[in-house]
Order: sequence, then structure tokens, then C-alpha cells
Amino acid sequence: MMRIHQAIAAGKYPNATTLAADIEVVTKTIHRDIEFMRDRLGLPIEYDGRRFGYHYTEEVSSFPTLQITEGELVALLIAEKALQQYRGTPFEKPLLSAFQKMESSLPDSVSFNFADWERTISFRQSVEPIVNLEVFDKLARATVQHRQLELQYRKPGSKQTEPRVVDPYHLANINGEWFLFAFDHLRRDIRTFVPARIQAARQTGKSFTRPEKFSVEKILRDSFGVVSGAGEFRVIIRFDAGAADYIREKRWHPSQELRELAGGGLELRLKLSSLGEVERWILSWGGSARVIAPPELVESVREAAKRIARSVQ
Repeated sequence: MMRIHQAIAAGKYPNATTLAADIEVVTKTIHRDIEFMRDRLGLPIEYDGRRFGYHYTEEVSSFPTLQITEGELVALLIAEKALQQYRGTPFEKPLLSAFQKMESSLPDSVSFNFADWERTISFRQSVEPIVNLEVFDKLARATVQHRQLELQYRKPGSKQTEPRVVDPYHLANINGEWFLFAFDHLRRDIRTFVPARIQAARQTGKSFTRPEKFSVEKILRDSFGVVSGAGEFRVIIRFDAGAADYIREKRWHPSQELRELAGGGLELRLKLSSLGEVERWILSWGGSARVIAPPELVESVREAAKRIARSVQ
């Protein structure tokens, strides 16, 4: 709409066809935006049949300022605080630019105390993933442009990298960490890659078509984090009264079911496709969590606890 305003204000008498070609949208979009500008923003736009274009019937000095409620402004400030997790990534500059544009469109005077919100709301990440920004930028661009990549990837526990040719389908930030979901030509299947372990990335010159059925939500549906498997496990964990409140306060997984226990404890039931991530999570609760099922999870947690006990002796 700003581009439309600029063209009309310049006295060029643009029409829907020329505007659509210039802005690279369809004419239907131009008609809808002009209607909004005229009816909702109150701009004096009329179509001149002799000049075959739109013009202002009276002087318009500037595009109307952004109309925003106090509630929307609060939400905007909270969103800006949430940008902290993108500091140092290729997304930082375009996101800050977008916020600056919105800020410049706000009225000169608003009845709102910014200082109060600056002091009362913040976002903090205790752990910040280390990512090579040059590599991350290549991953993001290739994912958007559907370009095949050759990665130099280091598997966990290995000091050497190995080449992997992938079709990058999706970049996701999950619990503050970045993951690349890609079709791995070596494994002939979709795999999850950690950008921090990618030493280098280059385009192969080939493009790909992402399958319409691909869905990150579907892939992660039965995982406790980002690791999905082929299993089907009914996980039952019991928490003592000291930890129960913390469990009640969050939705840990879409499948979760909670059952109150005598004495203030709580039972958590989950349906998962793999057990590695939930095992580490259980161990983080120390003696406040007890695994009831499945038997293989009971055994793996028991063995892990023994190793921890031996390491601190």
C-alpha cells in the first residue's frame, strides 16, 4: 500500500495493471488494497477515466500512521524482547529492520509508558547454541530456494567430518536450538542435522522439489524433542510432591496425561516413538522422578543412575 501511495502521490496516474506489474502481485490484490486505503484509511483516491489511472482528489502529505491499540503495542514489545534468541543470526538484521519500520510508522505521541515495560518484561536464554553464521546463512537460503547442498558434517563423538549431500527441507528452532531437517542422499531418508556441527556447506548446482506430504509437525509428533524413532512406547513416570507442581505447570508433550497421586504426587503418561531424550529429561529430575514403564526405560535409567553414582565416588 505504501508503494501504491507513492505512485499515486507522484502524479503518475497508475492503474491496477501497471501497479500489479511493478509490485509483482495480481491486479485483484491492487484493487483490494486501494479499497482498503480509501475506505479504511480515508485516503481521497479516485479513478480518472480520461487518464486511465488513480489519483488523489486533494493533497496527501504522507501515508497515514500505523493504527495500533495499547494491547497490540504490548504484544509488539514482548515480541521484540523475544528477538534476543535471534541475536547473532542472519535473522537479526531483517527482524530489527522490520521493527524499526513499524516504530517509524507509529504516532508521534502515544499514551504508554515504555520504560515500565522495559523494566518488567525480559527473555533470557541460559544456553546459547554456537552457530557459524556463514554456514547458517547458506542453509537458510538453500532451504528457501530449494537448492541441494553438500555438507561437511561432524557426527556426535567424532572429530572428523564427512561429506553429506542433502535436500534441505526445513530449518526449525526447537527449545532455543536450531535443527535442519533434510533428505539425506546417503541414507535415502529424512535426517535431522545440527547446524553447529556443519563445518562447511556449498550448493551442488542442483535444485529439488520438497514433497507435499513433508511435515515437521508429523515427524516430531511422537518425539520428546527432535529425535523420532520407529517405536511406540507408553511411558509412565511418577513425580513426588516436590516436583509435581513443576510438571503440572507445563505441557511437556501433546500426548501427555496427568493423574493425581496420594500425598501430592503426580503421574505423567506419554506416547513416544523413542526413549533417549526422555531418559535424559528424567535423570535431570534426580530422585524426584521414578520410571514405571516401559521396562527398557526403567532399566536404562537405572544403569545411567549407577554410572552417575560411580562417577562421583
